[in-house]
Amino acid sequence: MTLVAIGPVTKDLIVIGGEKSFKVGGATYYQSFVFEEFFGDYLAIVNCADESLINDFPNLDKVRVIKKDDTHFFINDYPDRDDRDTRLQLSNFADIPILPSDLEEILPDEIDGFVINPLNRHDFPAETVEYLKGFNVPIFLSIQGFLRIPDVEVNENYTLKLEYFDELSGILNGASSIFMDESEANIIGIDFDVDEVVITDGSHGSRIVGDGEIRIDAVGCDNVVDTTGCGDTYMASYITQKLLMKSSETAGKFASRIASEKIENFGPYNLNRYL
Repeated sequence: MTLVAIGPVTKDLIVIGGEKSFKVGGATYYQSFVFEEFFGDYLAIVNCADESLINDFPNLDKVRVIKKDDTHFFINDYPDRDDRDTRLQLSNFADIPILPSDLEEILPDEIDGFVINPLNRHDFPAETVEYLKGFNVPIFLSIQGFLRIPDVEVNENYTLKLEYFDELSGILNGASSIFMDESEANIIGIDFDVDEVVITDGSHGSRIVGDGEIRIDAVGCDNVVDTTGCGDTYMASYITQKLLMKSSETAGKFASRIASEKIENFGPYNLNRYL
């Protein structure tokens, strides 16, 4: 059985205190490193035009590409080197939806669960989410991409803002866990028909809302190097523990520790760097 993570791989420009670097990105990319270390039996499915981007994944045998005519491009700008909770994010809003027909021939025969990682509203049409729900396995869903739209008052090509839309409840309802940060929770609330809502808040920790609320402290970092992909790392770490039948509190504490270890190094999580 296999955990299937689906979502775009991206070309990213990272700006930290004015210093620029380019790298591969996307939630599914960052998560694949965590799954490689802690779950093993996973498949990463990405949509893009530039297939060379998958060369940076930890295990090419576990990546499938849905070839499209564009690739997501993101700029992650941290103006203050000492404040990694504050980020300016821009995007080209690539319109490259993942459709049921894209997935039918590449999904494995047996599936543990799906991880859905939209980077904008185009990525997962409602019909695709309903198709995945039809497998009757746990669905772990990041909501951030569904909220992103172009901020046309600033720059219609790249500048983004977050905004709720009426169809979102239908997309989210029925998921096992949905993941968001506190700013997103303030926009859409947490009242959905899901098993639990996992809400992160950077250095302030996280909380898990299900039958009750569990608060998880952030694990402190002595040297903050790279926070890009931290939320994706937390999400993947949390999912691995839930699929191993650990409690939400145990999963949250584990995810907080792994995210902290990732922050102290540049790029995605890599266990070998911490040994």
